[in-house]
Amino acid sequence: MNNNRRNFIKLTSLAGTASLLPLGNVLAKSKNTSKTEGSCVLIPSETSGPFPLDLTTNTAFFRKDVRENKLGVQLNLKLKILGLENCEPMQNLRVNIWHCDKDGLYSGYSQTNNEGQAGLTYLRGYQITDAFGEVEFITILPGWYNGRTCHIHFQVFVSSSYAAISQLTFDMQTKNSIYSANPTLYTKGVDPLAPINDNIFSDGYSYQLATLTPNSMTGGYDSFLEVTVQGNGKLGVGNEEKETEKQFTLGQNFPNPYLTETTIPFTLTQPSDISIELWDLLGKKITKITKTGLNAGDQLIKLNLKDLGLVNSSCVYQLEVSNSQGTFKQCKLMTFGE
Repeated sequence: MNNNRRNFIKLTSLAGTASLLPLGNVLAKSKNTSKTEGSCVLIPSETSGPFPLDLTTNTAFFRKDVRENKLGVQLNLKLKILGLENCEPMQNLRVNIWHCDKDGLYSGYSQTNNEGQAGLTYLRGYQITDAFGEVEFITILPGWYNGRTCHIHFQVFVSSSYAAISQLTFDMQTKNSIYSANPTLYTKGVDPLAPINDNIFSDGYSYQLATLTPNSMTGGYDSFLEVTVQGNGKLGVGNEEKETEKQFTLGQNFPNPYLTETTIPFTLTQPSDISIELWDLLGKKITKITKTGLNAGDQLIKLNLKDLGLVNSSCVYQLEVSNSQGTFKQCKLMTFGE
């Protein structure tokens, strides 16, 4: 991996204390410890599971497609992140996912019943929420293993001081119909354990039940879940780290979403050199803009991707500021479309 990828989006992460999900799901059953605020519901966090790894230490994890050629029925997973205070979309939050493969194995470590997986990185990744509070991943429908029903782990990082962590699962009948229809892939057969009998979901899983809808174009399935975290969607706060506050503030590009042109605002507290890198959602750096000797104060960088020889698309922009105090970075996501 080159140094550019190693340096991209170095964000500190701490395990959170709670996971929050909205009321708009169909099932009535919920955790006994749930709390509500407005139209949202707070449920306790779930375990991060076996060796979740720190997905921020290796920027190879910044990617939309996490499959790494792993076989399985394609799953197009979309998570929509909302703020508890007003149940509106939260943008610029990092969302990590990880799960087992079709045979119930996890990448990243080896132990009994999970031999030979140390050092591997399949089926793990993160994205940053867009202007609609959404992230999308291309993965596979996980398999299952003894003691656990089929599930996907996810973490939502609002900042270095707060993160939400939980797991999602699927309708038993729909999931097992996919396993039955693909016996050469899912050789272990149907999942024998219903979520209600799973140790993690036995106290209620209605707000963790993701949809499964056939996708005729990919031959796979689309999946969707709304997840609510502590915060206010209107403020659009995400990934704000205290170490950068004394050096600069990075604003949200405007307009956002954008169609042809957009502007990135930021404020420097002292004279600095800066660079802005654009990364596509597959984890590839697509361009870099450098300016030296900028004065302290408000700054604007206007972008026209077509003028830069690029295709208009949603992408992450990272501001790197270098001055006498050191080098500091922060990123946000610019959304393409109406």
